[in-house]
Amino acid sequence: MVPGAVLGWDMGAALAMAQALGIDPLIAAELLPEIEAVMVRKLNEQMEGGRDG
Repeated sequence: MVPGAVLGWDMGAALAMAQALGIDPLIAAELLPEIEAVMVRKLNEQMEGGRDG
């Protein structure tokens, strides 16, 4: 844990949500890490003051 920063998602919860939405678990397992990386980067940028937009 880092105060004031997002480190990542709870992938177990994310995969459970995908399953509840009817998304193929293999597809979710492939795509979620990529989506997570972008979201973590953007959220941290916003918390730092949005240096890059």
